[in-house]
Amino acid sequence: MEPAAGGAGQQRQNKASASKKAKKGGGSGGRWPAVKPKKDLQINRLKGTHLLTIPDFFTSAEAKAFVDVAESLGFTHQGSLGPLKGEAYRDNDRISVTDPLLAQAIWESGINRIFTDVNVSGKVATGLNPNIRYTEGQRFGRHIDESVDLGDGSKTYYTLLIYLSGKGSAKDSSGQALVGGETVFYDQRGGVVAEVAPVQGLALLHLHGAKCMLHEARVVKKNAKYVLRSDVVFS
Repeated sequence: MEPAAGGAGQQRQNKASASKKAKKGGGSGGRWPAVKPKKDLQINRLKGTHLLTIPDFFTSAEAKAFVDVAESLGFTHQGSLGPLKGEAYRDNDRISVTDPLLAQAIWESGINRIFTDVNVSGKVATGLNPNIRYTEGQRFGRHIDESVDLGDGSKTYYTLLIYLSGKGSAKDSSGQALVGGETVFYDQRGGVVAEVAPVQGLALLHLHGAKCMLHEARVVKKNAKYVLRSDVVFS
């Protein structure tokens, strides 16, 4: 994502260079970083909602490594027709990869333990959707996340976001701190239920589909916001 003011040209040059390296076989070549099992996870649940946050789910080193690989592959811009055409405003860059092994590694590193006793519509959590997206986004307007029917009785019911940049990253002390990009949830009257600021390594989980809360990713005012997104599958 490009900052709101200054440095945009350099950001584009960096992306173009990274994309060329990937095409030439340089960089990480699509080899995703290892994700270590996590112990003693701190799970914060917002009372009255299906919203959970898990601080330090990724270490700083893991988050940075994922950003480096994603940059080496290059991002594709994702826009929308906008609210006047019935779509949420969207302006971000993303990568979408289907990688069952990566999905399994993230699931077994600790997400699975969070869903041990969770039951949705008579189904239990079995893993993550292997279609994993990396978003480097300027803004994503108010919207809901739909459930995905994967066939064979499997369906997604939770969104997983892992912030790869934000507070706590090495850039905080180098004048390149992320400003903006909060994920904000609203009730049916438009009141703010929760506001989650990007913190490097923080995992955010929320129910989606029919009971998904309206939410948005606020505009990034300075520097880049990177997020890994997947879905929790129930069968």
